[in-house]
Amino acid sequence: MAERILMNEFRSLSQEKWVNIELHDDDIFKWDVALIVLNPDSMYYGGYLKASMAFPSNYPYSPPTYELPCRISYYDFRFLQSILHPNIYPDGRLCISILHPPGDDEMSGELASERWSPAQRVESVLMSILSLLDDAEVSSPANVDAAVMFRNNLEEYRTKVKRDVEESKRNIPPGFVMPTHESTVPLPVEKEDPDFWADSDVDSDVFGGSDSDEELNLDQSGSDDEDEEDAQDDDRMEF
Repeated sequence: MAERILMNEFRSLSQEKWVNIELHDDDIFKWDVALIVLNPDSMYYGGYLKASMAFPSNYPYSPPTYELPCRISYYDFRFLQSILHPNIYPDGRLCISILHPPGDDEMSGELASERWSPAQRVESVLMSILSLLDDAEVSSPANVDAAVMFRNNLEEYRTKVKRDVEESKRNIPPGFVMPTHESTVPLPVEKEDPDFWADSDVDSDVFGGSDSDEELNLDQSGSDDEDEEDAQDDDRMEF
């Protein structure tokens, strides 16, 4: 079941412009992911943020994982480059509730509704991560230095984030067309002018008869008169 669900999700996400995904070594349980930040108001706008994620054999009952070389699995998602953020560990791991195993956690106080559940999908995880980039939780940081800088020296923080974003662009694959906010905004749909049809009704007789119809009526009228005259002549001849 996990393979089928993941393949469907992979195909669906492959159509999205805000993410670029590939299978790692053609393994449906291991994905190479790049999040593309398209929000122009984000500090991370224009970033091509590479990450890796793997999936357990009982997905979606357990959340995505990543594996260290020693084959120890963690229920998490990992960026493969330096990204300054209060909720991103220096090694790229994330501190985000949606990737934590299902159920309430009395130690952290997290509710089951905040954590992973089988109803979640890869798309919901990736969207949550993009939201986290612009909504840092500095009260419980994974990167204390980043959190302190975010609170006390926002300009320096912005400068270093911009550096990371520019560095991330070096990971854009050759030939890949990087989308922008403008290229993903739907084109406005032209509304139909309600006066168009009203003017047409006045200017043209859409449902009325044409000139040829009038001529046909005249011809039929003349034909009826001739038939009546012929009938009167027949009556005279009989007398």
